[in-house]
Amino acid sequence: MSGEDRTPLIGVERLVKHFSGPGGQVRAVDGVSFTIDPGMTVGLVGESGCGKSTVGRTILNLLPPTSGRVLFDGRDMFALSPAERRRLRREMAIVFQNPYSALNPRLNVLDIVGEPLRTHLGSRGGALKRRVCELLEKVGLEPDHLHRFPHQFSGGQRQRIAISRALALDPRFVILDEPTSALDVSVQAQVLNLIRDLQQRLRLTYLFITHDLYVIRNLADQILVMYLGQVVESGDVASVFEKPLHPYTKALLAAIPRADPAARTERTLLEGDVPSPVHPPSGCRFHPRCPDMSPDCRLFEPQLYECQGRRVACRLYHNR
Repeated sequence: MSGEDRTPLIGVERLVKHFSGPGGQVRAVDGVSFTIDPGMTVGLVGESGCGKSTVGRTILNLLPPTSGRVLFDGRDMFALSPAERRRLRREMAIVFQNPYSALNPRLNVLDIVGEPLRTHLGSRGGALKRRVCELLEKVGLEPDHLHRFPHQFSGGQRQRIAISRALALDPRFVILDEPTSALDVSVQAQVLNLIRDLQQRLRLTYLFITHDLYVIRNLADQILVMYLGQVVESGDVASVFEKPLHPYTKALLAAIPRADPAARTERTLLEGDVPSPVHPPSGCRFHPRCPDMSPDCRLFEPQLYECQGRRVACRLYHNR
C-alpha cells in the first residue's frame, strides 16, 4: 500500500549496535540505512542471528544505539529529550514474536491492553474499559474476553491480544517481529490477513521482520536482505523475487519450498557456517560462503551500489 505523502516516515541512517561480550564486541548491526514511506510495508529478512530483530529494537530505542540516527517524520529520535521521546513513542509500537512470553500471565486482558492507555493517557474506569473493548473488536475478539488471562487463550488469540495492545495509542508505525513464527500453520494466515486488514483500515506503516520469504512476497512492498549485521540487497519485492542480484539473496530465494516440481529453479548451495559477528571476515562479509568470490572480495568491503532500480552490496555490480 502506498501513501500519498512520499516523505519518509522512518529514516534509518548508518545505524550501529554493538554488544560487549567475553570475546570482544559483538557487531550485531553495522551501518544499516533505509527509509520507509508512509503506508508502506518493508520486509526485513535474513538468517537467524543476522541482526534483524536488533534493528527493530534499536529503532524504537528499546536498545540504545552505538551510533547512527533514526528519523521519525524528520525528527532525530536519539537527539530528543526524554519527555519528547516519550511523546513520540506513542506513535510507534511493536508486536513481538512469541505471544506466550509477550503477555504478563498475572494480568487479565483488560489490564494488558489497557496498560499503555493508563500509562500515557491516564485512562481509568469506564472510559478505559470501552476503549479496550473497541481494540478487541478490531482484532476479532469479544468483550467477554476482558477478564480472562493469557493461559485461557490459544496462540492465535494471544497474538491478537498483543496486536490490540500495540494499537492502543493509535500508532502510525508498527514493527512486527516474526509475529506468526510461533503460531500453528493453520493460524498464521488468519493473523497475516488481520495485519493486512488493519494496515488498510488504520493507514499504518510496517517494518515486518521475518525469515519467511513467502510471507514477505505476499505482504510487503519493499524488501531488505540482511547478512551478518549489514544490508546486502534492497528493492521492491517484485523485482527482487523475479531477479535477485546478490549471491546471498539468490540462495535465500532458491531455498523457498515449491509445491510444483516443474517450477524448481537451480539452487545456489551455500557452504560453511555464518561467521561470528565478533570477528567478521575482512572485505565482503559474505565472501567465505560466496560461489562468485574473487580475491578482491577478501580485501574490499562493498558499498550498496545502485543497480537495476535497487541497491546491492556486491563488487559484481560496481559501476553498472
